[in-house]
Amino acid sequence: MNLAFRRFDGAAARDERDTIEAVYRGAYWASIEAGDPFNSPEGFMTRFDSYTSVPGFDLMVAYVDGAAVGQAWGWPLGPQNRWWEGLVSEPEPGFTSEDGTRTFALSEIMVVREFTGRGVAHALHDELLGGRSETRATLLAESDNDSAYRAYFTGVAQGFQIRPHWPDAPLFDVLMLPLSLSKGAE
Repeated sequence: MNLAFRRFDGAAARDERDTIEAVYRGAYWASIEAGDPFNSPEGFMTRFDSYTSVPGFDLMVAYVDGAAVGQAWGWPLGPQNRWWEGLVSEPEPGFTSEDGTRTFALSEIMVVREFTGRGVAHALHDELLGGRSETRATLLAESDNDSAYRAYFTGVAQGFQIRPHWPDAPLFDVLMLPLSLSKGAE
């Protein structure tokens, strides 16, 4: 399988809405069918539209034979970000202090069902984070998302949780990764 990658900033990402939604539907089909309002395609695309306006938004799309099979995106957390709103418990002092250069928020990583288990998500993770200048990355994962713990953020869960400000958002575990560990990861 020959993977190709393409990077998009916020403005260019908005032009890829149809692709973004198609990958989401292919990756989260079971969650969509379950009927959870947070996982509806409409709710997802509303969040996507909001994210693309965040300064520094960075989208990586993976392609096989010209077809989009996965995507990952995020942005650097600035001083006025809302990422840390909804923390269930307070981490150590200064943990949530952001300046736009400290933390990259890995908001989404997904692969369509037919390509899961083939290394696409890990390759997307490495492509997106490999060139980042921030010192750490954060990812919010539901507690049963074993692949997030195993493949991307091994051993760096911080032991605290957050409920984002989005309507119907579930409770997520907060995972952290020093970016120097992700560079050149297999």
